[in-house]
Amino acid sequence: MRWLYAMASLKVTLSGMLLLAVGSMLTYGGDTGFSVWVLVVPMALLAVNLICAIASNRKINRQPGLLLFHLALLSLVVVVAVGRLSHLEAQLEMTVGQRFDANSLVQLQQGPWHVGDLSEIDFSQGPYVVNYEPGIQRGPTMSQVGVFKADGSVEALVVGDDTPLIFGDYRLYTSFNKGFSLILEWLSNDGSLVTGSINMPSYPLNDYRQKNEWMPPGSDQTVKFWLRLDTDYDEDNYWLLSEDNSSAVLVITVGDQRVELQEGQELQFESGTLRYKDLTMWMGYTIFYDPTLRWLFFISVFGVLGLAWHLWSHADRLLAVTSQKDIKG
Repeated sequence: MRWLYAMASLKVTLSGMLLLAVGSMLTYGGDTGFSVWVLVVPMALLAVNLICAIASNRKINRQPGLLLFHLALLSLVVVVAVGRLSHLEAQLEMTVGQRFDANSLVQLQQGPWHVGDLSEIDFSQGPYVVNYEPGIQRGPTMSQVGVFKADGSVEALVVGDDTPLIFGDYRLYTSFNKGFSLILEWLSNDGSLVTGSINMPSYPLNDYRQKNEWMPPGSDQTVKFWLRLDTDYDEDNYWLLSEDNSSAVLVITVGDQRVELQEGQELQFESGTLRYKDLTMWMGYTIFYDPTLRWLFFISVFGVLGLAWHLWSHADRLLAVTSQKDIKG
C-alpha cells in the first residue's frame, strides 16, 4: 500500500496547491487563452490526495467530526472542479427597448461541460438610473426590465449590481459598463427604410470620447459620429445618470464636411438619407452560470459542523492540558 501513503503525503498536497495557484494566475482576469483544465487537473490531484489521506490516516477516519470535515473538503474540491467545467461567463450590452439575443454575447467563456440553455433567458431592457456620489463614486443602479413569461405576460423587475435577474441557474448582474445609444434611420434611394442603434463608449468613463463610426449601405465612405452630451454631470456633487435628464447633439463628420444634428433632423447622402431619430441608453450586464453554488453552501456548512464537532469532543482534553500548564506555570 505504499502508493496509498505516497499519494496521501503532504508533499502531494503542497504540489497540488502550487499547481492550483499557477492555474489561478494563468486564468485570472477572464479570457486569457488558457484552458479550464489548468485549474481542474490540480483540483483532481488534491481530491485524490484527500481520498488517500482519509483512507490511510487513522487520526482522520476514526474520529467522526474530523472525518466529516475532511469529507466536506473533498466534496468542495470535487464540486468546485465540476463548477469550472460547467460554468459560463459573458458580457452583454442591452439598448433600451431591446429584447435579449444570445448572439449578442461578448467575451463568452464556458466550460466543456456546460449544458445550460440560453433560450431560458427572455427579457427586454427598460430605462434605468444610476446614482453617483461626489468624486464620481457610483452608487446603486436600478435597471428596469420586462421578463417574458410562458403565458405571454410580462413581469416588471428592477435589477442592480447585487440584485440579479435569475433564469434557472443563469444570473445577470448590471455592470459599471453603460452609456448612450443613437437610434438612427436610414432611408435609401430605393425607398427601403432601416432602423438601428449604435452604442457609444461607456459613460461617464469616456465623457469626452463619445465617438463611433459607421458606413452607410452602398457607400465606401466612413461616417464619424461624436456625441456632445448634456447630462448635468458634476463630479463634485450628487447627480443622477438617466435618460430623462439627458440630451445630445450628434456631430457628424464625412470627409471635410462637419454637420450638427438635433434629434429628428436629417442628413442627405448620395445613396440615401440619415435621420437622427432618438437618443437612448444601453446597459451592460455580466451573465454568470454555475449550478454548483447552492451545493457549495451546504457542503461548507457540513464542514464547519464537522470541525465544531471534533473540537467539542476534545474540549475537555484541551482544557485539561491548559490547566496543567497553568499549574506548572
